[in-house]
Amino acid sequence: MTFSIVARDPATGQLGVAVATCTLAVGRAAPWARAGVGAVTTQASSQRGYGPRLLGALAAGTAAGTALDTLLAADDAADQRQVGVVGPGGPAAAWTGVGCLSACGHRTGTDWTVQGNMLSSRSVVPSVAEGYAEAAGDLAARLVAALRTGEAAGGDLRGRQSAALLVVSGTRDDEAPWEGVLVDLRVDDAADPVGELARLLRLQRAYESGDWQLLAEEAPEGVRELHVALAAAARGDRDGARDALRTLRQRPGWEGWLRRLRVNGRLPATDELLRY
Repeated sequence: MTFSIVARDPATGQLGVAVATCTLAVGRAAPWARAGVGAVTTQASSQRGYGPRLLGALAAGTAAGTALDTLLAADDAADQRQVGVVGPGGPAAAWTGVGCLSACGHRTGTDWTVQGNMLSSRSVVPSVAEGYAEAAGDLAARLVAALRTGEAAGGDLRGRQSAALLVVSGTRDDEAPWEGVLVDLRVDDAADPVGELARLLRLQRAYESGDWQLLAEEAPEGVRELHVALAAAARGDRDGARDALRTLRQRPGWEGWLRRLRVNGRLPATDELLRY
């Protein structure tokens, strides 16, 4: 009832999972990853324990295929499971139980595995793999592009509802593993969850890079007005900055907040903005 891709970037070592389905909030159950250790998806009759258990085995040095075989051998419901896993090195591994609903299956490469069940056709899984191979950009961008090609090939037989993207660093840090989470985005219920996932990734990139123009277009209402003002100030548009600032000043407390931002240097262009 889901299609997904789990991958390792051979250049950076980053590890990630992207998944889409026609069930609510797939991000709460299917994708798992730990920086420098591995990435996992557990789907079909999803057993969440596969995520932390596989990551624990990978952290202990077990190969992906061996770790997956061990869990399946101890699982009475293995025939109902579909799992994909990739470690920090070595080949990826996947499993599609005979009880998974058709169309279903998986395909693996050296650094990735694609899997799906209850799909509109058998072309979805290879389409996701091809989309990933042909995509440009960093790992997160390529994972989302892969989901898009899966949807274009028909995706989930039942339709669309949720999607998730999880990407972690290739550098392991057992003292603070949370620091290695690079992207953790979830669309729990939407008419176009993969499209919304792509939009959220663009928004995260804009926050990271300080792309005020994109934030002015796509940030939430209220915050968007702040970025409209900052974008205008940064490009020297005094009239645009003044207009946006008037709107901001209608909101209690915003001018004081901007002044605090200027003092601690958290946002560029606040000096120019406040001079207007």
